[in-house]
Amino acid sequence: MSEVISPTPFPPIPAPGIKPAPRVGFVSLGCPKALTDSELILTQLSAEGYETSKTFEGADLVIVNTCGFIDDAVRESLDTIGEALATNGKVIVTGCLGAKVSDDGNNLVRRMHPSVLAVTGPHATQEVMDAVHSNLPKPHHPFVDLVPNSFGIAGIKLTPRHYAYLKISEGCNHRCTFCIIPSMRGDLVSRPIGDVLNEARALFEGGVKELLVISQDTSAYGVDVKYRTGFWEGKPIKTRMLELVQALGDIAEPFGAWVRLHYVYPYPSVDEVLPLMATGKVLPYLDVPFQHSHPDVLKRMKRPASGEKNLERIGRWRDLCPEIVIRSTFIAGFPGETESEFEHLLDFLREAKIDRAGCFAYSAVEGATANLIPGMLPLEVREDRRARFMAVAEAVSSKKLQHRVGAIMQVLVDSAPALGRKGAIGRSYADAPEIDGVVKLLPPEKISKTLKVGEFTKARIVGAQGHDLIAVPI
Repeated sequence: MSEVISPTPFPPIPAPGIKPAPRVGFVSLGCPKALTDSELILTQLSAEGYETSKTFEGADLVIVNTCGFIDDAVRESLDTIGEALATNGKVIVTGCLGAKVSDDGNNLVRRMHPSVLAVTGPHATQEVMDAVHSNLPKPHHPFVDLVPNSFGIAGIKLTPRHYAYLKISEGCNHRCTFCIIPSMRGDLVSRPIGDVLNEARALFEGGVKELLVISQDTSAYGVDVKYRTGFWEGKPIKTRMLELVQALGDIAEPFGAWVRLHYVYPYPSVDEVLPLMATGKVLPYLDVPFQHSHPDVLKRMKRPASGEKNLERIGRWRDLCPEIVIRSTFIAGFPGETESEFEHLLDFLREAKIDRAGCFAYSAVEGATANLIPGMLPLEVREDRRARFMAVAEAVSSKKLQHRVGAIMQVLVDSAPALGRKGAIGRSYADAPEIDGVVKLLPPEKISKTLKVGEFTKARIVGAQGHDLIAVPI
């Protein structure tokens, strides 16, 4: 998914004698972690008085924040760079693909597009700004306070104003054989807890109603600094997931806002967070990247947990918080995966009753050590197993959704044309934006009832449709 970013769609008219501010086109590709990198760069651009452009043609130069995780993402990134070069000619490349090398040991982006102005890896705001300054000198009249979508110290956000991603760390200490993220983003580096909490508060004060906590490994927050004590508002607080989540829930409470946790590895320490979910301090929702269930496959993947323990852990989570929703991603057709190992995965899916599950057919990502594992399966086998997995996943999910019919749920409105009089689209606590289902809101029964984007409404669930729920606002 890509988007040409334009936080300033209506540039201010410059005062007499002041040159128009230089304009930078921006394309953000990839995952939410890349999106937060884009937000940091855009915040710095705006702080220095640059404007952003909707189109390549209207820009003085273009920045492309790339993804390099799987082959399709690499192709999309290279194609976007080529389009920007053909249309604009002045292009700076950043992001994960910028850190990727080709077979000859040279930078892949430079080899494919030698005319780009500069190439950096991910989370490289200063390097990107240095390249911008070299090719487009900074203006002398910034209009920081006039920039839409700015949240003060939290900077500019590219998401709709009512929800935002909060990155708590960079990098990862795992060396999963299918993944090249550590080679691009490095080992785990946790953000100071005071900085994270200050950003969260600024977002809530700016109107954010849903905070989505992201990282490469949320459960490991603080491991790199041995959970050292930080400070926030003059009070000591440990740099650890439990204390962070509790503090985020405390900050969100007076704003009536949600806190949602993503990329949570199933360590035993996660159990400590479940009481916070049971009491409503944070959403009873966990995004857990299980990837597989069979111990032998997990061993080949070099994953940090075994399938049997994961089933026990899920059962314990549901005991602690019966309302918890678990979403996960899996890989089908991993090198060496036997039919019985795949059937083990399907059985796990049924027994674990994963609420929301996605699946990728294994892709031989360049640079991943899994490519060297014997037993690479034919593409048609990998795709067939992915399809079989999704059929089971959808059956499990649909059955669980049917149990919600008749319930009253709180729904965050994402889209409401004509104030929702003809219906709207929202999400419950069980639905993260863009990756889960939605709640399709029917026209309100009361003529006086209106719906607004970014506000909550109570709704009675009247049906289920695929991955989505149908509801009537009340």
